[in-house]
Amino acid sequence: MDEFNKFRLNTTRRHFLTKAGLGIGGVALGSLLLPDLFGKKEDDTQALLAGLPHFAPKAKRVIYLFQNGAPSQLETFDYKPKLADMLGQDLPASVRMGQRLTGMTSGQKKFPLVGSAFKFDQHGQSGTWVSEMFPNMARIADDICVIKTIHTDAINHDPALTFFQTGAQQGNRPSMGAWMSYGLGSDNKNLPAFCVLLSRGRGNGQGVYSKLWTNGFLDSVHQGVVFSSGEDPVLYLKNPQGQDKVSRRDMLDELAKLNNMAFDKTGDPEIQTKIQQYEMSYRMQTAVPELTDLSREPDHIVKMYGADCLVPGTYAANCLLARKLSEAGVRFVQLYHQGWDQHGNLVGEMPLQAQDVDRASAALVQDLKQRGLLDETLVVWGGEFGRTNYCQGDLSKDNYGRDHHPKCFSIWMAGGGVKPGISYGETDEFGYNIVKDPVSVHDFHATMLHLLGMRHEQFTYRHLGRRYRLTDVEGTVVKDILA
Repeated sequence: MDEFNKFRLNTTRRHFLTKAGLGIGGVALGSLLLPDLFGKKEDDTQALLAGLPHFAPKAKRVIYLFQNGAPSQLETFDYKPKLADMLGQDLPASVRMGQRLTGMTSGQKKFPLVGSAFKFDQHGQSGTWVSEMFPNMARIADDICVIKTIHTDAINHDPALTFFQTGAQQGNRPSMGAWMSYGLGSDNKNLPAFCVLLSRGRGNGQGVYSKLWTNGFLDSVHQGVVFSSGEDPVLYLKNPQGQDKVSRRDMLDELAKLNNMAFDKTGDPEIQTKIQQYEMSYRMQTAVPELTDLSREPDHIVKMYGADCLVPGTYAANCLLARKLSEAGVRFVQLYHQGWDQHGNLVGEMPLQAQDVDRASAALVQDLKQRGLLDETLVVWGGEFGRTNYCQGDLSKDNYGRDHHPKCFSIWMAGGGVKPGISYGETDEFGYNIVKDPVSVHDFHATMLHLLGMRHEQFTYRHLGRRYRLTDVEGTVVKDILA
């Protein structure tokens, strides 16, 4: 092969930027800048320099408390007394309107309506309706914004989870946290911009998998770093036996020289990413042990989150760790709490799940608030879709279950520029359809990006000949919930 073709094959876009003197670390969105170098219109897209949003953000960071498995909106925040009055009656065809059902209930001859077995009351000056299963969340009613009209295109867990996390139902798209890492970076050079915490409750669980926190087609440095509940919070972070910090430093320096030689030859940007990951791991060796040591928290903080916050891997411990990571400068902390899939035995399972998360979720908001961090930290609580207003399977006097329902469900948001103490949107009296102010998953993503100072239409990445974005080709900022 002649030298010209060798050069052409070995030169990548990132390699070009490096040779042009822009440097690997100097451009956050190099794939956006390159077209502008060749005369693209200035307003075709806007690139973000590292750590600089499009405009002044309200939120600097995000903590997402994802309730994996889909908690029922009818047992949390969307009070529907009519369902109790119509207990056992068939869902009217005029309400269902032939909407899609899952394979688990599509064969049912009847769809018996069932109201919540749990009482609801209004709380705070806002009068927000909250189920009795969540007494601690009820106490922060004036700090949260409940959105009752989230809706999604997916009706089963895997595509719905993937859609909420990446903006697409298929895999290999960057997750929300990866987009945040890519566009805004971290406020702490010793910690990754995107961290993932996992816990499991006492209900029927749905699995989580790495594609939910993947970097997709972005550089792998933007993938979420998973913290484990074992002795080592981040696996393989410690030095091997017999190796100290000095020898580790020498080894990394020599390895970096070899990797840079390979990069100069091939221009593969993943080589530079690998160097960055090694360096991040080295710096994390000092930062992570101190952050993950929850035993040093004062008694009043332990009392606020509950005794479980000192048990690694619990939801309460992860909420407390999320506060510490966020306070230390991590851009996006994602919690996944499994166990919300109540197709049956909802009355038996859901109170246990609620007990697992209620106190710590409220404590996180209160803790951030008392530290002066809530105004600049966006907290989100919710699952991947809602639950049906009718019973799946046989309805008994004391128990019932609910199938998947993508047409409407509830989440709440707090802090980070969101208007506190409001309920947004309305569903019909059956809790089945939206009658006012719908909010799609793309709308939610657009709003979250807006709070972080980014115009979602312009926050794109060029891959395989087209520009991708978290909101795909849709999405409208929900301005009515902005403070």
